[in-house]
Amino acid sequence: MKALIAALAVMMAVSTAAVAQPAFPPPPGEGGPPPPMPGPNGWLLEPGHWHWNGYKYVWIYRHWIHVRPGYVHFIPGHWGPSPTGPRWYPAHWGP
Repeated sequence: MKALIAALAVMMAVSTAAVAQPAFPPPPGEGGPPPPMPGPNGWLLEPGHWHWNGYKYVWIYRHWIHVRPGYVHFIPGHWGPSPTGPRWYPAHWGP
């Protein structure tokens, strides 16, 4: 009986450790200079990030995005709290 309890304890510890592992591999290196700027004004270099394409997470390399009129702050994608646990909040513009 003690062996069964010990085996169950080990199985629970292993399954808990597997859940705690990071969900994403390390990001690939960006390497080299940033891509050429597409225009003189109104552009922001968005850093590389993981993106869910509906099937799997794929790495999006840094790239230039156009500043949205009427918006001042660019909020990069980040993990944050939610009622159901950690949630990914994609990059977006804020007033």
